[in-house]
Amino acid sequence: MKISYGLGFAFLLFFSSVYALSQEQGHLNVSTVVQMEVVTIGEDGERQTRLVAADTVVPGDVVIYTTMVENISDEAADNIVVTNPMPQHLSYVTGSAFAPGMVIEFSVDGGVSFADAEALTVDNDGQSRAATADDFTHIRFVMQGNLAAGAQAIARYRARLD
Repeated sequence: MKISYGLGFAFLLFFSSVYALSQEQGHLNVSTVVQMEVVTIGEDGERQTRLVAADTVVPGDVVIYTTMVENISDEAADNIVVTNPMPQHLSYVTGSAFAPGMVIEFSVDGGVSFADAEALTVDNDGQSRAATADDFTHIRFVMQGNLAAGAQAIARYRARLD
């Protein structure tokens, strides 16, 4: 049986939070889109890849979450942290996180603690084992340095619908 989820479900799957003093002061504009890659072959035989809205997803599909952070103030913003819970029924695609100028960390304990993916462990029937992408509950992007006035930052990752 094939299950499909409409656009509303795709957006409900994602909740992004940005913690920063600058945001509290109204300095940041944060937006998130959920997209999929579509590959087509042009008339010239060239393969073309483009991103489109993830209107409908089915198990096995990979979606791309992109969060844009824009500094809409006249001063630099600092202490920017973007935290994304990994939605239920989605698994992080290993190595897919991309965020120039940011440190990327993961959590396996509901967002209580964060570390590099390779440093995380989980308890498996009393035995500790290395965490896998399926164990991740959150992904966090920590900006190194300030975001200049008028500048934008991007954080992106892929997740597969189980």
